[in-house]
Amino acid sequence: MDRVEKMFGRMKAGKLYKCVDWDPEGKAKDLVDKFNGAPRSETMTRTGEYLGKLFAHMGKECYIEPPFYCDYGTNIHVGDYFYANTGLIVLDQCDVIIGDHAFLGPRVNIYCASHPIDAMIRNAGVELGKPVTIGDNVWIGGNTVINPGVTIGSNVVIGSGSVVTKDIPDGVIAAGNPCKVIRPITEKDKQYWLEQVKEFEADTGEQVPGEDIW
Repeated sequence: MDRVEKMFGRMKAGKLYKCVDWDPEGKAKDLVDKFNGAPRSETMTRTGEYLGKLFAHMGKECYIEPPFYCDYGTNIHVGDYFYANTGLIVLDQCDVIIGDHAFLGPRVNIYCASHPIDAMIRNAGVELGKPVTIGDNVWIGGNTVINPGVTIGSNVVIGSGSVVTKDIPDGVIAAGNPCKVIRPITEKDKQYWLEQVKEFEADTGEQVPGEDIW
């Protein structure tokens, strides 16, 4: 195993490593640059063509508003019906796993990258990372920062401007710096929004898809 493979393996495993040029030809960054520089008419239909070649996995009907930045791309796993608004940054030193029906507001930052607390060790040029996991049916508000090692459960809403430093359980609204659970999402919430859907359908004559896709 050569040095690049060794360091890359240590990085993904969350162990101390030294940064190496794992992509000397810049193919990954070229794909990101092409995506960010493409006309909007192309990015609307070709997110998968540009970034699907880079990500470890990209589900169906995914869209990311440019500009987008990632460190590697090959450590990003995205489920079906993923949407990210403009300015998404993913520092994917370790796996970033995102479930189905995840909505991200503008300028969301997902950080796997970390550094030693001890200044002497940090200044020596070694670093490390921790994976991030985001469940299904999650809405993350704009300008949110998700720190290394965090797991966000399914059916969660994260308020805008939050800094998520610890795990968030399923089925809650959470917000703040540091991000904390505010309250559970309840059947009362569901009934309220079902009433809003009924009003929408009555007023517009258009149907909202049923629960089979929710």
